[in-house]
Amino acid sequence: MKLPAESTADVTELLASAGYISNDRISTALSLASRMQKPLLVEGQPGSGKTSLAKAVAAATGAELIRLQCYRGLEVEHTIYEWDYMRQFLRIRVEGELGDETDPDRLEDSIFTEGYLLERPILRALRRGSNAVLLIDELDRAGEDFEAFLLEVLDEYQVTVPELGTIRAEEPPLVVITSNRTRKIGDALKRRCLYCYLDQPTAERELEIVRSAVPELDATVAEQLVSFMQSIRYQENLLRTPGISETLDWAGALAELHVASLDADVVSRTLSTILKEPEDLDQLDEAAVEELTAAISGDGESAG
Repeated sequence: MKLPAESTADVTELLASAGYISNDRISTALSLASRMQKPLLVEGQPGSGKTSLAKAVAAATGAELIRLQCYRGLEVEHTIYEWDYMRQFLRIRVEGELGDETDPDRLEDSIFTEGYLLERPILRALRRGSNAVLLIDELDRAGEDFEAFLLEVLDEYQVTVPELGTIRAEEPPLVVITSNRTRKIGDALKRRCLYCYLDQPTAERELEIVRSAVPELDATVAEQLVSFMQSIRYQENLLRTPGISETLDWAGALAELHVASLDADVVSRTLSTILKEPEDLDQLDEAAVEELTAAISGDGESAG
């Protein structure tokens, strides 16, 4: 799949049309992956916008987003295809009840056809080719055997269904693979991919993301929120550092509450929107919240 964009700036604009605020590094990696027809491996902390990137590409181009969510114990067969065994069984049963002297080989050939094939994400993406974005989400959750299987798929953009033969994409889909780095992705797969690491956003980019996603939020509150998020990410001993997704959750909550200023009371009442571990909530006690809020209130007033 080749993006309808000629330059990095065009890619940034294309993503912005789907509500994704990119930067030169992300747009360049995506543009090259599209032009070179190579998968893009996107790593970063949870909530940094990895999955959203693939969704934005699909939304901006009108391509079908085909998502393969990885998990521990994922079976390779469940990612390619399965046969509709219930319908096959019913066909055999009907043939038997009708008393037809059907040749077993002919019956077997008739039930292992396209009509009984259930597409799973990888086969579906290969068949749709350039009209699809294949999102292989959180690959680090799957086992190394599945990762090894992907090597063949990403090399040739093809799979084999024994009863039907080899199915190959005429034009490969855009493949986006994400990882939270809970385990190291193998070098063999990395060699087949282009790479992009999504770090925590700068204050400027985070504010732009908030304004784009939650335009109804008061402008001063948006600035205070981003200042708070930028500060809290440097807090020591947090079990889970909040990412962009938490920023947007908090922005949405504040907009729903029609907050006009981010004071210590509002922060304390809504802190669980961004901190989702009891230990982290305990660590940011009332004094810590007041200190952080006092700092951002000064930022917000000067920005306004």
